[in-house]
Amino acid sequence: MNTATKLSGFALGLAAVFGTAYGVGHLTDPVTPAAGTRHDATDAGHAGSATGHGDGAPGAAAAHLPGGLLVSDRGYTLQPVTAATGEFAFRITGPDGRPVTRYDVAHDKRMHLIVARRDLSGFRHVHPELAADGTWRVASPLAGPGAWRAYADFTPTGGEPLTLGVDVTVPGTLAERPLPAPATSTTVDGYTVTLTGAPEPGRSSRLTLTVSRDGRPVTDLQPYLGAYGHLVALRRGDLAYLHVHPEGAPGDGRTPAGPAVTFSAEVPSVGTYRLYLDFRHGDAVHTAEFTVVAGPQPPAPAPAVPTTATTTPTTTGVPTTTTAPTPEADHGSPGHGHS
Repeated sequence: MNTATKLSGFALGLAAVFGTAYGVGHLTDPVTPAAGTRHDATDAGHAGSATGHGDGAPGAAAAHLPGGLLVSDRGYTLQPVTAATGEFAFRITGPDGRPVTRYDVAHDKRMHLIVARRDLSGFRHVHPELAADGTWRVASPLAGPGAWRAYADFTPTGGEPLTLGVDVTVPGTLAERPLPAPATSTTVDGYTVTLTGAPEPGRSSRLTLTVSRDGRPVTDLQPYLGAYGHLVALRRGDLAYLHVHPEGAPGDGRTPAGPAVTFSAEVPSVGTYRLYLDFRHGDAVHTAEFTVVAGPQPPAPAPAVPTTATTTPTTTGVPTTTTAPTPEADHGSPGHGHS
């Protein structure tokens, strides 16, 4: 059963809640790193940041965490700023404290902004526009109330690729969405996407996503940001971020335009992940989503025993309340859903 949650906060123009150093969610799955794992692996053309926990300062810990967990790293800080209603705006400040205004192009864009609700629904991948004062602006991708994580994926000119993350709250009443169960096939916009392969913690894994429509393979995928597909993985719990791209490239003479798009991805730890595949066809971008488990399936939590409350008068005149298990309780867990 969905839980209705009342959220309050600033207006949408600046609905950002973030720590001075970093913001991470409560861990609901085990996220034990694989032995000997480096957590900075992505494709050679677009490395995700290997950011550290703590105050954002460079250090040994920074080399062992995936991207998106810090709001500040290597002297660069993600700062949401006041924006007009219906708009999202932010700046990246550099080691000198000033807004950064020069960025390298990576996959056809200087900035990739990715957002997802903390329940791993509502994923969006958009591309803001840079103003002369270093402010990035875009029509708000935050589609409805909730606690969101926003990721800025960029390369400052003269610096290393970085992924910074910040928590953002949109006020309103939220119906929390349970995470869909792991599956190897999903549908989106009339397309069926099938996943072959499974991520293995601490090593490169081949993941192949095959696109079909009306039972026929799609062999004319269109290039999108210099590729036939983009894959983002978010780890359930802390929403650690991994951004990878497929093998090959459009126009290289050997990479087919579908139906299969193959990725080499390395997840940083055992745990549950949500995969988001962006692909372009029919002059529109579509996003297919999967839940996958890396490593052993985490054990299901023991079901709570429903109780009934009984109020009993006492000699002091102050009633006391006791609880007891409800007989013949239904212990079935609610089904997964993602609308």
